[in-house]
Amino acid sequence: VQLQASGGGLVQAGGSLRLSCAASGIIFSSYFMGWFRQAPGKEREFVAAINGGGRNTYISDSMRGRVTIARVNAKNTVTLQMASLNPEDTAIYYCAAAPQRSILGPIPTSTGEYSYWGQGTQVTVSS
Repeated sequence: VQLQASGGGLVQAGGSLRLSCAASGIIFSSYFMGWFRQAPGKEREFVAAINGGGRNTYISDSMRGRVTIARVNAKNTVTLQMASLNPEDTAIYYCAAAPQRSILGPIPTSTGEYSYWGQGTQVTVSS
């Protein structure tokens, strides 16, 4: 299984970035896909996630209204569109996959619920 995240970089405060994650080795539509981030000295925290069919999403309180998560199952990709970035958003952003065992299952938000992780992509927001 491989999850390859890309799209990070340096952006000024107030700017936008679009992260992408390409998955291989899994039946993509059978997995929740999530984004997490980890800033230096801090624990990894949930950002957003989307169910296998792509109709249900959940966004963290800190990012709600500033990010959109979407997926294209035909391309095994999930994206995270971020806007109005501020320096506190500086972190390594990781994509992750969690098996979706039920159509009605809640969207997972904790790191322990995710089975596979990408290598991360650095996002740096300058003031």
